[in-house]
Amino acid sequence: MRMFAPNFELKMELVKTLAEFESVRKQLGDKTVGFVPTMGALHEGHASLIRRAVSECGAVVVSDFVNPTQFNNKNDFDTYPRKVEEDCAFVEPLGVSVVFAPSAAEMYPAGTDYNKKVFDLGGLDKYGEGPRRPGHFNGMAQVVTRLFDIVRPDRAYFGEKDFQQLAIVEYFVRALRYPVSIVRCPIARAADGLALSSRNSLLTPGQRAAAPGIYRSICRAVDMVGKMPVEDAVREVTAMIDGYAGLRTEYVEIINSLTLRPVTDWDEAEHLRLTCAVYAGQVRLIDNIALK
Repeated sequence: MRMFAPNFELKMELVKTLAEFESVRKQLGDKTVGFVPTMGALHEGHASLIRRAVSECGAVVVSDFVNPTQFNNKNDFDTYPRKVEEDCAFVEPLGVSVVFAPSAAEMYPAGTDYNKKVFDLGGLDKYGEGPRRPGHFNGMAQVVTRLFDIVRPDRAYFGEKDFQQLAIVEYFVRALRYPVSIVRCPIARAADGLALSSRNSLLTPGQRAAAPGIYRSICRAVDMVGKMPVEDAVREVTAMIDGYAGLRTEYVEIINSLTLRPVTDWDEAEHLRLTCAVYAGQVRLIDNIALK
């Protein structure tokens, strides 16, 4: 794989319209374009994706767009942090070429059906987050395909924290024959194990102190594989998470890593993963870990 050094002599561009982006995109010429789609409020987790993209591509585009079509909870959409200027200051030293921060009107213009498309997601949305966040993954597919059509990247970088999202993106990229390579990147964590997330900024000090209990608890599941029934392992991990003050488990599932279907036996699949969603107050946090 060819490795690139970021060209810090080129000034990073912040563009907010499709017309501006198209002009800048032409200037990238035949460079290998890496793409990191985000909803802003950038942190070290995003930085890990960007650094990898910069090391592997000739130019890197970062999108900064809070997509309304993937929120089934209006309050979650309204309170999602938006910090475009801070985000630009954060990514410029990393070697990003372009930050694309469009409005909803730019992404979903009146008279088009971009925000009405219904996607075949291969049944991967039937489990985990899918039933608990109706419409979320279809909305995610709407914005990701729209961004792919605009940015036209060679490589797109996604973190494994949103494991189900990543699997669904890989599915529709194959199904729709998008000419883009999806690059899986490991979960970035704070020193105490908490998965880095834009939502972490919404935690109170007490909630932030308790939140690493999620990772500590799910790590314990690795030692349970094959030693007790799956349902007992799920019950024990749930109890451990809920034992931390202020944490409330929404779900813990042990799934087939390929189909995302919850399993009832350790031998049901060659590769298993534990996934979970936990509330710290009103802040919803997700995490996952490979079991085998």
